[in-house]
Amino acid sequence: MTIGIKSASDMRSRSVPFGKSLKQCVPVTFNYDVHFTNGLFELDNPLLAQVLTIDGDSPKKVLTVIDAGLLQHQPTLLDKLAAYAEFYRNTFILVKHPAIVPGGEAAKNDPKLIEQLHQIIDRSGLCRHSYVLAIGGGAVLDMAGYAAATAHRGIRLIRVPTTVLAQNDSGVGVKNGINAFGKKNFLGTFAPPYAVLNDLNFLTTLDERDWRSGIAEAVKVALIKDADFFKFITKHATVLTQRDLQAMQELIYRCAQLHLEHIATSGDPFEKGSSRPLDFGHWAAHKLEQLTNYNLRHGEAVVIGIALDSTYSYLIGLLTKSDWQQILDTLQALGFSLYVPELVDKLHQPEHSDCIFRGLSEFREHLGGELTLMLLEKIGKGVEVHQVDLLVYEKAIALLQQYHDKLG
Repeated sequence: MTIGIKSASDMRSRSVPFGKSLKQCVPVTFNYDVHFTNGLFELDNPLLAQVLTIDGDSPKKVLTVIDAGLLQHQPTLLDKLAAYAEFYRNTFILVKHPAIVPGGEAAKNDPKLIEQLHQIIDRSGLCRHSYVLAIGGGAVLDMAGYAAATAHRGIRLIRVPTTVLAQNDSGVGVKNGINAFGKKNFLGTFAPPYAVLNDLNFLTTLDERDWRSGIAEAVKVALIKDADFFKFITKHATVLTQRDLQAMQELIYRCAQLHLEHIATSGDPFEKGSSRPLDFGHWAAHKLEQLTNYNLRHGEAVVIGIALDSTYSYLIGLLTKSDWQQILDTLQALGFSLYVPELVDKLHQPEHSDCIFRGLSEFREHLGGELTLMLLEKIGKGVEVHQVDLLVYEKAIALLQQYHDKLG
């Protein structure tokens, strides 16, 4: 057999389209459902098994990643999981040993955890048709999601959020990540989950701080998108702090709904632009978490960020005094502190690593492009700005300190 090979002169005789481009558009649709249920791992609740068999192939390999803090409050969870897997053994097979990881920001601050999960995935023979079932708070879901998204370029992730904040915000979105270089979510992916399963029963064992902390993201999205939702939160502030499950269920559902609507309809689900309205109050929150050694819960830091940006909006004439006062009063009624001493550390040295204003440059760097902050024009309507006055922000901090001191 003779194989003909064209000579260089033959190639040169042909016209080569240098200077031209091949352009292609690849539309991609992501579909995932957020389910609301009770008793997810009870044998008479087939929801998880049904989700795992949507594509028809069975049984599936499933690696469970579990928040260690959750097991302190749900000591029978491992036994329930094992019993559920045995009952639905034709549907899925649990990898022999679940990965139990630290809860809270510790999950996102230790890069070794990602390596450990990758090793388990490799040793267990999981493939892109297998599942990582992440059960825990938002930080654990973020970390497990990052590990799943980067193994085999993407193993299917099912999230089981167990905190208010995870059920109404972080657990229903498309982001995964860990902290690095002293910065929040420096490493991460945009990878939608396969499904989200919200079990209200997990909320009953939360401590007071975690119960309250998740309400912050509901306040945030209400302030920038839905005045009626903010009225609901204000009206139910007392019963929410008293752990009324019905009120919390309504809050979680509406908050999750607003977040999902934004992701689906904003035109920028993977945040390629500079605008990120759902991060209202977050430039300061992310920095405060770091400055307090993560002693502040994420939601607690977000509330301070909301109070700060709302106060700044009032001082520059965007927000009326009555709206500003109502926001602060609602946050206070929910049991939040609106001030921490770290707000004033190195305040007059904006480039110092311990200055709250470094959060602005880190926020811009994280987004790319020009600085874009969401402020408030009125309750229920946000407005984006690209420049801020640090002297006015200093006055806003002073006002929050006065408000804090006045309450004692």
